Amino acid sequence: MPRTATILLALLALVIAVPSAQRPAVDAAFDEFWAAPSREEAALRFDPILRSGVSFDEAYRRLQRGRTYGPQPTGVVGLTNISATRVEHHYALNIPEAYDSTRRYQVRFQLHGGVGGRATNAPVGTGTVGALAGAEQIYAIPYAWVDSPWWSDDQALNLVAIVDAIKRRYNVDENRIAVSGVSDGGTGAYYVAMRETTPFASFLPLNGYLLVLAARDIDDGLIFANNLRAKPIFAVNGGRDPLYPTRIVDPTIEQMKRGGVSVDYHPQPNAAHNTSWWPDVKATFEAFVRDHPRVPLPDTLTWEVGNSVEHHRAHWLVIDRLGAQKDDAKALDDVNDMPVPPSPDFGVRSNGTRINRVMAGSNADRIGLKAGDVVVRLNDQSVSSSMDVGEALEDTPPGSKIELLVARDNLPVELSGVYQPAIVQGPPKHLFARAGTSGRVDLTRAGNTVTAVTRGVAAFTLLISPDQFDFPKPVKVVANGRTVFNAKVQNTLATLLKYAAADNDRTMLFGAEIHVDLAR
Repeated sequence: MPRTATILLALLALVIAVPSAQRPAVDAAFDEFWAAPSREEAALRFDPILRSGVSFDEAYRRLQRGRTYGPQPTGVVGLTNISATRVEHHYALNIPEAYDSTRRYQVRFQLHGGVGGRATNAPVGTGTVGALAGAEQIYAIPYAWVDSPWWSDDQALNLVAIVDAIKRRYNVDENRIAVSGVSDGGTGAYYVAMRETTPFASFLPLNGYLLVLAARDIDDGLIFANNLRAKPIFAVNGGRDPLYPTRIVDPTIEQMKRGGVSVDYHPQPNAAHNTSWWPDVKATFEAFVRDHPRVPLPDTLTWEVGNSVEHHRAHWLVIDRLGAQKDDAKALDDVNDMPVPPSPDFGVRSNGTRINRVMAGSNADRIGLKAGDVVVRLNDQSVSSSMDVGEALEDTPPGSKIELLVARDNLPVELSGVYQPAIVQGPPKHLFARAGTSGRVDLTRAGNTVTAVTRGVAAFTLLISPDQFDFPKPVKVVANGRTVFNAKVQNTLATLLKYAAADNDRTMLFGAEIHVDLAR
């Protein structure tokens, strides 16, 4: 054989031999990574993959395939999660008896009601989904109690940890994980939707009420209704529910719809605070879940956060730092601002029955009321000192004659006239309080161009997936009308493994990060 041909064959054998020699190291490194019992442990196990010599493309393909699943216990499986704050959370999984590890299974979280009646973290009941069973799937039954209600950071992060734990044991369809709940559990589903949206496909509150979360002992100023836009919602409420009847719930549902939240609402006019309607709604419920898989890399995103350590990420957006900027968006549609109907304005501002101010030219001014007056009687009816003047006039028809007795400089003064209040549009009602600084980013992607509209955000990070962006071409980011990034991005194995460890998700993989500092 000629010497040149011999050399070429030797080089070819070397090229083939090197990947073959690397393969056992790559296999072993990935096996250790897949075997990690938690996200935290997985983050400590990807260095061997980096050192194995595996290419980005091969690692990407392996991560898309995911781990190999084997047989696991079926039926009711009791498990425990210890949160980062060392709180012990019990939960139960309902695994189909015919579980097949080669199939990807839909998952439904079912959050129970009656949180206030549970003093400890002990599991209650049989651990099954019970009468609300629907399509064949994996059911996750977590538990909440007085010190760890569904509307707490502890529980929101617990659900995320349970998602991760399930995916490490059972073959799960990452894009079909839904959160449902009844009563307090339904309210909790709303809460989780506004705190931790990324792992979930949809939220299904049953007999819950969003504005329970506005109670003073719950609303921490960090509840952002705009985050409900991220995922579709399926809601059921009863017309005869003594806690949250439809007449109370309906206006909030309408406000969510006006604000761009996707809500499929199914009021049950004759239903009380129970799920007697389930046989009639079950098929519609399951069809909704089936028809609304998660989009792991959505082209539009809205996310709002406050000064908290957690909850700053939604899919491929991470809000890093808050702070007002000179080019902040001046006005953004806000689900939190609920318009109120026009109302009569008599023209006074009072503290109880004491008038602090009379608006010039108003109905009250024309009748003769003055600042400092105290309203004692209206049309021969005494007025309670705890009642505002506007409240006292609430049932008075416009156009009717009114007679007032007021105390002025400690002397009685009688006034009379016609009640002709101005009809004014008042400021919107805030669904939730605002405490301290908050920031919001609205993203839209078209090809390799990302348009961001921001308010109160100083820096954010975009996670770039090869499934969403064309890496050979530049990525352009425009924030509030200003180009803040325009360059090619380089995928890196370290970034790929960092988010693979954090997300444990075969359908949502990232190869690069773009850090945007709006303060520059």
